[in-house]
Amino acid sequence: MKIDLTQTHDVIGAYKNIDWSDIKAKYHDPATLYAFSVLNCTKMAGYNIKLASLRHLMDLKRQNTIDFPYHYDLDEVSKTLKFASIIPDVDTHKLLPLMDWQKFILCEINGWKDSGNERRYTDIHISVGRGQGKTQLAGIQMCKAFLIDTIGFTNKDYLVTANTSDQSSKLFGYVAKMMKSVIAIEPFKSLALETETEIQSNRIIQKRTNNKIWKISYEADKYDSTHNVLAIYDETGALKDFDRMTDITDGQSQVKPYHQFIKISSAYPDPTSPFHDEQIKMQHIMEQDFDRTGDNSLCLVWAQDSLDETFKPETWAKSNPLINLSAEEKERRTKNLINQRDQTMLNNTLHKFQNKNLNLWLKQSTDSYLNLKDVEDAIDDDFKIEGRKVFIGFDYSMFSDNTALSFVYPYDDGKFHIEQHSFIPWQRAGSIEAKEKQDGIPYRNYPEYCTITAHEQGIINPEQIYRWLLDYVEQHQLEVLFFGYDRFGSYQVKNITESLNVITSWNIMDIQQRTSALANPTKFLQELFVTHKVTIPNDPVMQKALLNATIKSDKIGIQVDKDKATLKIDVVDAIIDALFQGMYYFDENADMNQKATEVDRMTEQQVLDWFKNSKSGLLGGDTTDN
Repeated sequence: MKIDLTQTHDVIGAYKNIDWSDIKAKYHDPATLYAFSVLNCTKMAGYNIKLASLRHLMDLKRQNTIDFPYHYDLDEVSKTLKFASIIPDVDTHKLLPLMDWQKFILCEINGWKDSGNERRYTDIHISVGRGQGKTQLAGIQMCKAFLIDTIGFTNKDYLVTANTSDQSSKLFGYVAKMMKSVIAIEPFKSLALETETEIQSNRIIQKRTNNKIWKISYEADKYDSTHNVLAIYDETGALKDFDRMTDITDGQSQVKPYHQFIKISSAYPDPTSPFHDEQIKMQHIMEQDFDRTGDNSLCLVWAQDSLDETFKPETWAKSNPLINLSAEEKERRTKNLINQRDQTMLNNTLHKFQNKNLNLWLKQSTDSYLNLKDVEDAIDDDFKIEGRKVFIGFDYSMFSDNTALSFVYPYDDGKFHIEQHSFIPWQRAGSIEAKEKQDGIPYRNYPEYCTITAHEQGIINPEQIYRWLLDYVEQHQLEVLFFGYDRFGSYQVKNITESLNVITSWNIMDIQQRTSALANPTKFLQELFVTHKVTIPNDPVMQKALLNATIKSDKIGIQVDKDKATLKIDVVDAIIDALFQGMYYFDENADMNQKATEVDRMTEQQVLDWFKNSKSGLLGGDTTDN
């Protein structure tokens, strides 16, 4: 059965249309029972966990087939949960029965195997609200891997890591305390004596086998020296890029008996984090159940479904599943969370509560131009641009900033579709690799949305932009109504615009980069997203620019800005230049279809300034500045 939830998002409806009698009869393990309880709505869960539950059940149906060479190992599941049951809570030092959602995590990580009986999931993404015990679960998995999974193997590495030394030490401390408790009882006591297991300040080592758990922080930059059976990264959501992650995964590629990389985190303020990007990609993969692209990746996210649930404590088990530990615990935890929410409201920091406690990704800054949800809601990859009318914006830069072309397509009544293409210089960064790390975008992965400069010194090549633009317009048979650009651009911009003026009939205008000129299109673009009258492709370059943009204001109005130089908003600047005239397309008093110019809306002084500086078709191709 082909399931595609990318449009409907109706997980429960898809579940109810399938006969599960065969699965219910055969499987009674905790993970399968949890999946059924979520999809039968007897267990509260958010959208992502509903998707993961449906995926688990669908995989049980298709296991051991040619197209799906994986199976669910019930013996491994039983062994995992038996081991977890003997590990005490590191804070209370008491044995605490695992909750069903915690068992679900451990069963998914350990139970699914490939045709060679190795672990199916090599890349694991786990996210849950603050204080929900995700670090302890990671510690249980590390102890199992070290003490059980690699019995009989020698010289195996295991990695405990986080962004800073302090964070790494916290996770390592959990693992060390658990390990100390486990090796105090049989049969692990004898195993520890036989292997000469020793718990040290920054590692745990079996001296006879040379198997060892390392504690290394991201800032230490020493991942390339390890080849880990299991690597666990805590607080992954804080990372701006995953560059050094490849040192971990590359070192794992040939490791036996299996290899896994577990990334754990709650949400962080920056929604452009690669951890969040992974979350979105895996959600799309699970929505398209028929597409087996991500068979080796596991994504489990306990989070609220919307900001509206900030004021619905009865739903908070979605992001805080420990609430349901007991009736007393539910009352206590709910009361504490309500108090935290109310306190952050008084302090005007409600976003922090939503971010960490409800596990919702959002832009932290109150000066943000757009919020994450409005940008995500605008994504539409099915829009066809062929033969359409278009407004084009152009923001040029030579060295550090990117150069961007924006394309604004009016359609329907009052709606616009926006696309972009960026040209990426790397001269100041030193290399394209350094540029990607600096900006936090793997540009080379997105050739449909950006082009790396062809200039041998890494600066922008104006001829490349000029040719690309003309080819793009011709290829898609676009009717260009307007071409707006930054009037303070370099002589290269002048050459490009004058050349366009000679060979096209486009209405070309240079636009003052002042609040007086940009306030209206800036506000208009913001309103398009808020009112859901805009669509964009699933373009990470554009999305990051939109989310990087902040607002600066003066007595005249607003303009977009950025918090620091490495945050790129060139795409936003280009879109605003296009909307300088595009925003009037649907105005009943405008005559855009007859290619009217902005001159009709200018004051007398603005007209004089514009004629003095413009290189548009109204002035002729060889006009020079006075």
